[in-house]
Amino acid sequence: MNRTTLSLIAGTTALAAVTAFAAFDSPSASGAAGPRAAAQLPVERTSLLCPAPSMSDIADTAYTSFTPVTKGAASSGKAQLQAAAGQSDETGGKAGGKGSKGGKGAASKADEPVLAPKAPGTPATGETSGAEAPALIGTADGRFAPGWTVQETTEVAAGTGRGLLGVNCTGADTEFWFPGASTAAGRTDYVHLTNPDDSAAVVDIELYGKDGAIKSPLGENLTVDAHASEPILLSTLTEERQADLTVHVSVRSGRVGAAVQALDDKVGGDWLAAAADPAGSLVLPGIPKDATDVRLTAFTPGDDDADLKIRLASPAGLITPAGNETLHVKSGMSTTVDLGDVTRGEAGSLVLTPTDQTVPVVAALQVIRGKGDKKETAFIPATAAVGTRATSADNSAKGTTLALTAPTGTATVKVTASAGSEGGTPVTKTYTLKSGTTQNIDAPAPAGLKGTYALTVEPVSGAPVYASRTLAATEGGVPAFTVQPLPNDHGTVSVPKTEQDLSVLQN
Repeated sequence: MNRTTLSLIAGTTALAAVTAFAAFDSPSASGAAGPRAAAQLPVERTSLLCPAPSMSDIADTAYTSFTPVTKGAASSGKAQLQAAAGQSDETGGKAGGKGSKGGKGAASKADEPVLAPKAPGTPATGETSGAEAPALIGTADGRFAPGWTVQETTEVAAGTGRGLLGVNCTGADTEFWFPGASTAAGRTDYVHLTNPDDSAAVVDIELYGKDGAIKSPLGENLTVDAHASEPILLSTLTEERQADLTVHVSVRSGRVGAAVQALDDKVGGDWLAAAADPAGSLVLPGIPKDATDVRLTAFTPGDDDADLKIRLASPAGLITPAGNETLHVKSGMSTTVDLGDVTRGEAGSLVLTPTDQTVPVVAALQVIRGKGDKKETAFIPATAAVGTRATSADNSAKGTTLALTAPTGTATVKVTASAGSEGGTPVTKTYTLKSGTTQNIDAPAPAGLKGTYALTVEPVSGAPVYASRTLAATEGGVPAFTVQPLPNDHGTVSVPKTEQDLSVLQN
């Protein structure tokens, strides 16, 4: 995916719009000093897109909005989430005219926001329910823009895809990769496309199976109207039924947000966010320690095959799973390997590195918890490092696990628990991660917590850090859960400083 803006579901938070600018002056002919070190300034405007949460009449969805306190941010501004103007009948009805059926804070009209974000440092919440809950288009400017994060969390009590489904709302982009999708019997996967702009977007959806590209002419030249959202059922694009697919979404004109909703008849469902851009080395952080089955799907879009080392960053360091030391990924073909209960009851993150030649790949994990008819599924795409800062919204005192990993070196990380949405005092703790390890940390919670809260991760020193957050809630004996990786929130933008000697202009 092109990370100049945010990718959806996605996945997988980056800027959809940045309005901090700098003027550039050329050095004088007399040899004046060139540009000085760039300054990091808070962004002034951000856009986020949330897919339509569910097609189930018994779905309940919570939205949580949070902006971290950012030094140098504007003193004023606003943020809001509003229903997309329309969407296909495949989702259960038009999105523009209706919101929830009785949900608190739900959008009852297209121009009525689903929630009203509070001041930076305090989460705000809203709810929708039922099959008619729409996709949302959000904008934030001024003090609300830097690092703005919105989490969409849906509970579905029964039926296909039952369980806990979660996704970070993200921004528009022009390319997305989704390894781990499926058109197999018993699986219902939709690609949700949301267009935030004033003109229509034209999109292609390509499918790659175990034998290569799958003919799907119905996936070409798809139109997504302005300010609208469309769910595309993958099984309508091809007659082939394959258990493991890589989906490539590319935009011919305009921009969209994209995410895959993967629903299974037997093991529940969740959102598959877009994977990190193709790269030679990848990190898939935060596999739950009680995972009963972990399935890796990898794909290389180039002309060369890829050979990868598979290692698990455990609490004790990097280890190689017995029997799955390496993976050969043929060019243009989706390759899948079943890693079983690879974590063996401990925290873990999967680390993929080239055995020799570096070949860009994309990858994602399908993770299952539980046994028998009490299974539940979630997805962990490869993700970018936290960088300067990343934030997870919609956390609770119980059921939240924050996983941190430093695959290449020791790192120090600061984690801040925000105030609660209904009360509480922020708390900050610092952690040290040993090289090659993953830790499920005892994340702080705000003192006197009421409501939900946010966790902000800020590396202090050392090697790159990768992170994910797991939400878990056992319902009817089913270990429901959802995992969201935490890439950089791009709350600041680099603005070069310039200095010019103007003496040459004097007479």
